[in-house]
Amino acid sequence: MNPSVTVIMPVYNAQDYVAEAIQSILSQSHSDWELLVVNDGSTDDSEGVIRSFDDPRIHYFKQENRGVSVARNVGLEHMRGNYFCFLDADDVLTPESLAARCTILDSQPDVCFVDGSVEVMDRELKTVIRQKEHTFIGNPINALLSLDSSCFFGPTWMIRRMPDTIYSFRENLTHGEDLLFYMTISQNGLYFPIKEVTYRYRSDNNSAMSDIDGLWSGYKTILSYLTDSGIESSQVSAFRRKIYMIMLKSFVGAARPWKAMKLLLEFVRS
Repeated sequence: MNPSVTVIMPVYNAQDYVAEAIQSILSQSHSDWELLVVNDGSTDDSEGVIRSFDDPRIHYFKQENRGVSVARNVGLEHMRGNYFCFLDADDVLTPESLAARCTILDSQPDVCFVDGSVEVMDRELKTVIRQKEHTFIGNPINALLSLDSSCFFGPTWMIRRMPDTIYSFRENLTHGEDLLFYMTISQNGLYFPIKEVTYRYRSDNNSAMSDIDGLWSGYKTILSYLTDSGIESSQVSAFRRKIYMIMLKSFVGAARPWKAMKLLLEFVRS
């Protein structure tokens, strides 16, 4: 019999944190799960830590280093659950995370995506820096196009697995891969948030915003996808305006005014 939910965990050089991540799955009140751990070519002792856990619900995969999107796709190809979600190897789920979200999906067949609140914590997972509560209800595509944080905070959705649907991340993206993935699957589904904290995110100073050029490359890839996806041109234009404003502010804030000027001229001419 297939498990009710699959948790997919990509791992790259996370020997200091991955045990906590795996233990947070073992500590779930909802026990009908499988955990697919994909080692993305780690060069530290992540493999040793992962293999120290002996539970038939944990399945281990290993590949050469090819990036988080490829690692997640390995999990997506092998998942058996009716629902699925992701967990980064340096984060943890709260004990009721799976149960709380599965309850909604079990009881509301029209809901395809369930999200909970997120605690952004310090590196030791001892202090809550801030809490992010999601409030959006409905089809999330317009909210995602608006970069609305009321329904988006990285890999925190639990997703109903739909028949005849291929789930896959764009493998050439290093930034914005979560956002593009959700955009590709959310046009015909309903999103529902719960107030319970379901995800504890370990804060890291090496955020996507610190790599402005990588972020811009990711946004351009998403824009290219949207242009060819059949989404209304007005929605694509709104997304385009949003990302240009974000990037203009980012380049100015990084003391790169010439790049900001070039971006502004590009926006005006296009």
